[in-house]
Amino acid sequence: MSEIKVITISRQYAAGGRSVARELSEQLGIPWYDRDFVKKTAQASGYSEEDIRREGEDAGSSHWLTNLISPMSYESSSDAIYNAQKGVILDMVQKESCIIIGRCSNVILKEAGIPCLSVFLYADLDHRLKRAEELHENGSMDLRRFVERRDSRRAAYYRIYAGHEFGDYHDYHLSLDTGKIGYHGCVELIAGLMR
Repeated sequence: MSEIKVITISRQYAAGGRSVARELSEQLGIPWYDRDFVKKTAQASGYSEEDIRREGEDAGSSHWLTNLISPMSYESSSDAIYNAQKGVILDMVQKESCIIIGRCSNVILKEAGIPCLSVFLYADLDHRLKRAEELHENGSMDLRRFVERRDSRRAAYYRIYAGHEFGDYHDYHLSLDTGKIGYHGCVELIAGLMR
């Protein structure tokens, strides 16, 4: 594993992806990127940071509608943002060792022939509901519905841009249950593999 300098983390919503990445970053002394992509993608794409935040890793109805109306001749804003993020990821991993959360980075790097350790984090729904409650991101929406919606949109995004089913073990070197192992336990396992 010594030649691998990049870790990608895919995750279910509220399974602790940012918590694991943050601690892993501290242990390994390498940066981690998640929401940092917004600024870098805005610079690369010309879209505003607000547009990129809104699109995030969600495949919204605008993507489906655009492809239904004009599947070959028009690049939707979602597609343009994804392509800009892809360029940012490929550029970044050439310059430094790092941890990348989401954005189909595991598949992007695999297709580019760039070695990485691909990790998928998941947990049972009760664990994730408890964590989602702490995050306070659901606004007035029912918490269970919010978590299911986030998972559904993340899965759709992955299906569209990676061409695979989200969470399929074939796309990852390691799949870890953060609810059972704990965030710190996951960090220790991943850091051990990297060392």
